Amino acid sequence: MKKLTAYLARMFVTDALILFGVVCFLLWLVNCLRSFDVVSVKGQSVLVLGVQALYTMPPLAIAFFYVCVGIGLARALQALQANKELHIIHTSYGLGSLWRATGVVAGAGVVGVLLLSNFVEPLAYRRLNALSASIAADLVSSTLRPGRFTQVTPGVVLLIGGRGADGAIQEFFADDRREPDMRRTYVAESARVASDGQNYVLELHNGSLQYKGSDGRFSEVTFGRYDVSVEQLSQPTGQADPMLGQDSLTLIAEAMASGQWSQPLLVLLANRSAEGLRVIGMAMMMLAMMGFPSGRRARIPVPMEAGVLLIAFGERGISAYSPLGTATGALAMILVAGIALLVRIRPRKLLMVPT
Repeated sequence: MKKLTAYLARMFVTDALILFGVVCFLLWLVNCLRSFDVVSVKGQSVLVLGVQALYTMPPLAIAFFYVCVGIGLARALQALQANKELHIIHTSYGLGSLWRATGVVAGAGVVGVLLLSNFVEPLAYRRLNALSASIAADLVSSTLRPGRFTQVTPGVVLLIGGRGADGAIQEFFADDRREPDMRRTYVAESARVASDGQNYVLELHNGSLQYKGSDGRFSEVTFGRYDVSVEQLSQPTGQADPMLGQDSLTLIAEAMASGQWSQPLLVLLANRSAEGLRVIGMAMMMLAMMGFPSGRRARIPVPMEAGVLLIAFGERGISAYSPLGTATGALAMILVAGIALLVRIRPRKLLMVPT
């Protein structure tokens, strides 16, 4: 690698990593503030609060990853433009080094975001589910106050009448409204939290399960004993997708072994892979917009950070509403940036000024 390429790549990567670290720290603080009820209501420690907020970070970090790459490139190229280094690079035939440095940043960004989306995010999803189930089990077994309605997760409310000396619960009530077309109500004379070493189960005795379907019909089932998974009650949604907790290599290996490639599996793999295309598209866009020196002065200076956010917003909008899939916006960025680069590097004729 040439010295100029190494110098530019180091500058690009440093700016992007610093910004990404700052954004992750701020998002972690925001998640801590949003989950503060873990400490104030559910009786957990500040350490549990911080760990839970950390496990919710990967989806947000992935969403902002290519934005940080774009802002890092834009700020570095803007600094090169301000101190005339960008002019020197172009006049001394250093454009190849600029392209290679951008390629190094884009390649490293693709590897990083794919590791986050395909491996780190599923691992954090599993750990978050296990932690949420542990918090819910502790809440039911020891922290829940008799005669007080307590929300375990948005849409699930618990109430107990009392607690025995051995930890048994009297007069258990749970209302589950997480699904818009289904409402479940659990009523039992007694309950107890049990564990098999890996999962927590809520044992309900002498009660009934009441539920109302999307057709408005009310049904009731009585039971002598009914076991409810605590993890099921602690999820934000009623039914968790098991594929979200598996890394892509495991999903692909299982699909190849069974020969069944379901549509949800293909969509999930495409969504995870699209993050790499976003990084490539954003890097190319910044190179096309900021990688060429200009002597023009804007009447109203617009910070490039806002420009990167607008580009990311447009890309997300195209991907969300396109019937072709989530990679549509990223492919559109790559196409537009590729055309812009071809236009800007094309040879131009010199104008002869008469003397």
